[in-house]
Amino acid sequence: MKILYVITGLGQGGAERVVCDLADKMYEEGNEVKIAYLTGGILTKPIHSEIELIRINLNSIFSLPFAYIKLLKIVGKFVPDVVHSHMVHANILTRLVRMVIPLKKLICTAHNSNEGGYLRMFAYRVTHNLADLTTNVSNEAANAFIEKKAVYNTDIVTTYNGIDLGKFYYKSEARNKILTELNITSDYYLILAVGRFNKQKDYPNLLNAFKILKNSNIEKIKLLIAGDGELRNEIEIIISELNLKSDIMLLGRRDDIPELMSAADLFVLSSEYEGFGLVVAEAMACKTLVVATDCGGVAEVLNNKDFLVPPSDYECLAKKILYTINLNPDQKKEMVLKNLKHIEGNFSLRMIVENWKRLYHG
Repeated sequence: MKILYVITGLGQGGAERVVCDLADKMYEEGNEVKIAYLTGGILTKPIHSEIELIRINLNSIFSLPFAYIKLLKIVGKFVPDVVHSHMVHANILTRLVRMVIPLKKLICTAHNSNEGGYLRMFAYRVTHNLADLTTNVSNEAANAFIEKKAVYNTDIVTTYNGIDLGKFYYKSEARNKILTELNITSDYYLILAVGRFNKQKDYPNLLNAFKILKNSNIEKIKLLIAGDGELRNEIEIIISELNLKSDIMLLGRRDDIPELMSAADLFVLSSEYEGFGLVVAEAMACKTLVVATDCGGVAEVLNNKDFLVPPSDYECLAKKILYTINLNPDQKKEMVLKNLKHIEGNFSLRMIVENWKRLYHG
């Protein structure tokens, strides 16, 4: 089978990792796989170098006609059995391609409960019938698309993201390695956050919650944040204004996220909105306790309301983090094992790949 994945970009994000993992697994099963990406550089890529990565060069509205023609030529030359697009720009563009050239099967996957405002939802709706199948990554995100009339009636399917348990698992040696690298003593409690510095991730929510923790006389605690993005300067200013520069470490982009998760005592997701909450599942797979905002599909991933808080409520977030810190060792161990079992039973990449194979052949 020939499979063409089309995605908005290959930056450092959850959707990008999902597509590259899926491409790798499909290639390993003997399929011919290519990935076309619309814009940006390559920060996330498949393991297998045989999977061709093709840049479309959609950099502005003025480049749209050229990008459209290039994608047409790619499809016409490759003649894929399945075109599987991901994220709003790629989804709309591939649907428009179908108006000109036949596609055997087109599947469009959204990765968020919030993929933009009215115009984007309208574009989804008016092009809906050009796709054979529209999916989203959680029930909550799929329901959001229905409520926003991005799809007709309930014509959308939930297909969860998969976690590669061969990459994300607990690594016992990681804590000492990370502590040594960052020059942190072993008696510190480590809180970790991972994600782009953008509005969606709502880092001010986390920073203000962390300030409350520090004001509660919790001394031996560090907040590590792995990621980068357009709001980095703004986040650095907030850290300085809250007088937390010695307590928070901005690690930038990292290639050792499983090690960081294994080293941390607690993972925190402070997002304003999400689609699936991939990093929550990854942290759970690494046996890390999680506190998260109840947004998008995070509740479906975490499956425990005791560790969920409302979005944009830093006081509640601080209370929940403190509650988690104060769990006794037996409670922590029980929760870690419960979380791991939930991930292995519902979100393993192997299971999700089998589901996609059924949809591709169906």
